[in-house]
Amino acid sequence: MKPGGAHVWYFPDGYLPEKVENSRLEPHEALMVLNTGSKPAHIELDFYFEDREPVKDVALTVGAERSVCFRLDHPEQIGGLVIPPLTQYGMRLRSDVPVVAQFARLDATQPNLAYYVNIGHAEE
Repeated sequence: MKPGGAHVWYFPDGYLPEKVENSRLEPHEALMVLNTGSKPAHIELDFYFEDREPVKDVALTVGAERSVCFRLDHPEQIGGLVIPPLTQYGMRLRSDVPVVAQFARLDATQPNLAYYVNIGHAEE
């Protein structure tokens, strides 16, 4: 069976929420990557900003037949990159094998909360 997904994914709407003290939930953004193939996925992320130069080639790995959630507010999970809260950015994911990717944001900065999910744009 052929693994599903694509080699390149785009997510144009990154905007990391600020942390909120005494909140039951931690505001964050996350990139979820599903690799249904039989080989590990070697991934490179490129981050594009409104007011500064891009950060490219952030290397990640997702094992064969695994799903991984990378928290974008945890620099240790994304090659040490610190994304400041309330900074507009976009992201490109490149993988050597097809993967399925999804982007999500939990904004707990207001009482009603907001959860945003985006599959993004994919190309072979």
